[in-house]
Amino acid sequence: MRILLNIIWLIFGGLWLALGYFVAGVICCILIITIPFGIASFRIGVYALWPFGKTTVEKPGAGAASLIGNVIWILVAGIWLAIAHITTAVAMAITIIGIPLAVANLKMVPISLMPLGREIVSVDARPQYM
Repeated sequence: MRILLNIIWLIFGGLWLALGYFVAGVICCILIITIPFGIASFRIGVYALWPFGKTTVEKPGAGAASLIGNVIWILVAGIWLAIAHITTAVAMAITIIGIPLAVANLKMVPISLMPLGREIVSVDARPQYM
């Protein structure tokens, strides 16, 4: 089922969302001081191409530097990427088939706003808490 949802996702919005992340990553890498943001943007861009079967978890040891970086990210690119996710979610939710895709879009809004201090892992590999 994940493969089918990923294919539908890729065709109806994932490619455009990933392209937005890749453009943000290239811009951040050109502005040498923001290379860590560019790397995070490329990482999330790959996640935006094939999101089903993956999730995000907090990185252990992420501290104040991640918080400061996330504030800068929100101002530079995060707000625009979050708006793109919300807009795409609304468009996908119009059809019954698109509702799971809209939910996936809304789940990506937090990482599009604050990518630093988060890690993308397989759903099967995420830590299990008791």
